[in-house]
Amino acid sequence: RLFRAATAAPDHGCIQPWRFVLVPANRRDALATAFKTSLHQRDAEASAYQLDQAADKAYRSPFLCLVVARLGPAQPPIEPIERMVSVGAAVQNLLLCAHAMGFGTSLTGGQAMRQSPLRDLFGLGQGEEAVCFINIGTARNGKPTGLRPEPSSFVSSL
Repeated sequence: RLFRAATAAPDHGCIQPWRFVLVPANRRDALATAFKTSLHQRDAEASAYQLDQAADKAYRSPFLCLVVARLGPAQPPIEPIERMVSVGAAVQNLLLCAHAMGFGTSLTGGQAMRQSPLRDLFGLGQGEEAVCFINIGTARNGKPTGLRPEPSSFVSSL
């Protein structure tokens, strides 16, 4: 159901500019290692605690998948920015479906998303970008909703 909801996203040219890569339980250790290696590459002086915190991100939710944007050459030649809007809509649809099913969700990202350990682990090709991870599970406690801006702060008329 979650991935069917994603397919309802607007997709100019019907090129499906996204893909989702599930991270099953038996591959979480490999992801944890990629997170630790990425941090160590960025900061050779990272403490053992910081490395463990980076690795912990691989185990935070029972459902974990990577969102990949396909931004390389496409036919028809839809602009990358328009494809990213479609990727975001697919993710939003998936999140809304998970919420409707009673689950809690979050998106996570960070600097590791563009580094070789993660790119290599997920087999990202030319023109593919790791966008974020989708985390789904039973929410133990909700984060307080931040203040939402007034529409007048971002809506204008021509």
